[in-house]
Amino acid sequence: MTLNYNNQMPSIVLIRGGGDLASGVALRLHRADIQVLITELFEPLVVRRSVAFAEAVFSGKVEVEGVSGYLAENLEHAQDILGRGDIPVRIDPEGESLELLKPLVVVDARMTKKAPETDMDIAPLVIGLGPGFSAGEDCHAVVETKRGHSLGRVIWKGSAEENTGVPGSVQKYNVDRVLRAPAEGELIAHAEIGDSLKEGTSIAQVNGQMVKAPFEGVLRGLLYPGIQVTKGLKIGDLDPRNDVSYTRRVSDKALAIGGGVLEAMLSRSYVREKLWE
Repeated sequence: MTLNYNNQMPSIVLIRGGGDLASGVALRLHRADIQVLITELFEPLVVRRSVAFAEAVFSGKVEVEGVSGYLAENLEHAQDILGRGDIPVRIDPEGESLELLKPLVVVDARMTKKAPETDMDIAPLVIGLGPGFSAGEDCHAVVETKRGHSLGRVIWKGSAEENTGVPGSVQKYNVDRVLRAPAEGELIAHAEIGDSLKEGTSIAQVNGQMVKAPFEGVLRGLLYPGIQVTKGLKIGDLDPRNDVSYTRRVSDKALAIGGGVLEAMLSRSYVREKLWE
């Protein structure tokens, strides 16, 4: 496929955001031989970096379950990356790629949990992930992101469940497993993703205040060291199951959401007919 910078519509899916849930979507689409371009911020606030294509912003390249993502300098470079069978990640906080590419599908996976600044006129099919979207108003479809019986379901009218602020429980832990910044300032890391930690082990510090492991577990995620954070921001994720392999595998939740996105796309003939052109 050749990317087209005119007003013709290439058969590409643009995913806004490259976090772990967005990456589960990208992985499922890529494995179905669908062309994917990811756009991100200059400094993505991504915790589960070992399974997030957004990590390419920091390192230039990332591999998620055998699929490589590369930072694209521009759209021509993105075309080269796609031609190699990989996933391009472009820094594009303003959404310039939307205007230049005229994508077939846009998946808003930024997980801002608030109404988007764009609407469903930006592409023939616009899919929003989780709270903040309303199908029929600001997008065509919403995919449920809350764990439970409705996870991954496609909503064509209405909204996803509201954000409760309480993460899903892993063993007996929910709120405790989410690590938050104790102050505003630069994040200094004392541990790395994949480390097995004892209760009380120092994980990071912000403005001289320590973040310690509240229980024994594996550090499943941590924001990129040196990034500026605000007080209360989620900066890490501690997994009590103590299985290091989970840090390298896309979650069941992300894959379920990816399945919902794929269902939404394939259920629309005007999308399905163009996906593999």
